[in-house]
Amino acid sequence: MIAVSVMIATFMTVLSTSIANVALPHIAGDLSASTDESTWVLTSYLIANAIMIPAAGWIARRIGRKRLLMLSIGLFTIASLLCGMAINLPMLVLARVLQGVGGGGMQPLTQSILLESFPRRLHGTAMAVYGTGVVVAPVIGPTLGGWVTDSYSWRWIFYINLPVGIVAILMARMFIEDPPYLRHAVRGAIDYFGFGMLAVWLAAMQVVLDKGQDADWFAAAWIRWFSAASVLAFAGFILRELTCREPIVQLRILGDRNFRVGTLINVIYGFALYGTTALLPLFLQTLMGYSALNSGLAVFPRGIGILSAMIVVGVIVNYVDGRLVMIFGFGLLAYSISLLSHINLSISMAAVVWPNILNGFATGLIFVPLTTMTMGHLRKQEIGNASGIYNLMRNLGGGVGISVVIAFLQRSAQTHQTYLAANLTAGNPTAMALLKGLEAKFFAGGASAYAAHRQALGALYMSMREQSSLLAYADNFRLLGYLALVCAMLGLLFRRALKH
Repeated sequence: MIAVSVMIATFMTVLSTSIANVALPHIAGDLSASTDESTWVLTSYLIANAIMIPAAGWIARRIGRKRLLMLSIGLFTIASLLCGMAINLPMLVLARVLQGVGGGGMQPLTQSILLESFPRRLHGTAMAVYGTGVVVAPVIGPTLGGWVTDSYSWRWIFYINLPVGIVAILMARMFIEDPPYLRHAVRGAIDYFGFGMLAVWLAAMQVVLDKGQDADWFAAAWIRWFSAASVLAFAGFILRELTCREPIVQLRILGDRNFRVGTLINVIYGFALYGTTALLPLFLQTLMGYSALNSGLAVFPRGIGILSAMIVVGVIVNYVDGRLVMIFGFGLLAYSISLLSHINLSISMAAVVWPNILNGFATGLIFVPLTTMTMGHLRKQEIGNASGIYNLMRNLGGGVGISVVIAFLQRSAQTHQTYLAANLTAGNPTAMALLKGLEAKFFAGGASAYAAHRQALGALYMSMREQSSLLAYADNFRLLGYLALVCAMLGLLFRRALKH
């Protein structure tokens, strides 16, 4: 019942990170906002969520884990109601900030509650339950959001959290208890300076990552100022946490070898995972002409792979060396992403579904052993703080990954277009034959010779742009596959986790 209690809260929280994506055009139109302004519905949640995650463990040591969990669920539920009732964009953004604070308080708490409630030999089973919420929710989010928005209203993607939140609060009250070391924790003053540096660092970085591509990155003065503020705040945060007697984040926990290696892998894994899930729907909608709902349906089978792997890994991880399971998972992840690097503009949905099933199965194989190996040598009282750092770094890797792959996508497309355009010359017989064929087609359709020639040139140029974009997507998928292989090699650095 403890596992079910925390899974419900986790599922609700993580679902909110992706369910609003496909509803942005509807939100912008209903609240008289531009599409660019509506993206703050996403970034405001991510900023607040990222700031709260590493602070949750510290706050739990002051007011109690159970109390913080119930407060976080309550705040998230109330904020969801306010999101649905929003009459303008500023009200919606403010409500999303509150929702992000509540969600950020829940994520690391639920993971540490599971790891401390189950004995070490059952950590794999516990993480399989937790992973069902963390990994499956982002997969079904776009599909569910598209269906709810098309069938009812975008406001219902927030209202559906109300009954779930009420059930989560009741179950937390009935089944969650604070461990002895938290019930007798020493109350102390809040590390305001550390928390402030953390907030400035993450908020400024998230704004740069989200808006940098639109502003041409460092060509914009405000991007340079925000980047400098983020770097200085990060340096101040590190210095403060290493010298403060009661830091908000215990950075010295990185001295544990397994936790240090696992955190590094988690950053790279977040980069590859979020980068892939961001690129594929974009490819399906922009180049293949899929609707938002259909692109979500094409990605949805990934959840089947995840659920299948969770069932398997929850059993075998207690008998098989977690390092072997994880390394095999990263190898399978690299293979599934490499399949996507062979895409073309005539592929069927089945060619997308199969790599997604493999991708999901690999993700399920990775999540459980990676978490248990990372936390395997920590003391129980260190797990809460470690969970905050661990979840933060996955989110950071994902945020950086999305920004980098989108920027690389545009620049790679421009590079490929330059090379392809060099071959569209009068001296290329293949290009000329294609141009003549297009001219004949348009001329037969009733256009004049001059108009047919202009239309043929335009069609040829559009085809070249599509092919350039296609090659850029393939480049990105290939890069993400290589990163998965890097994670597999880093997995060899783990020490075997304790079993008692």
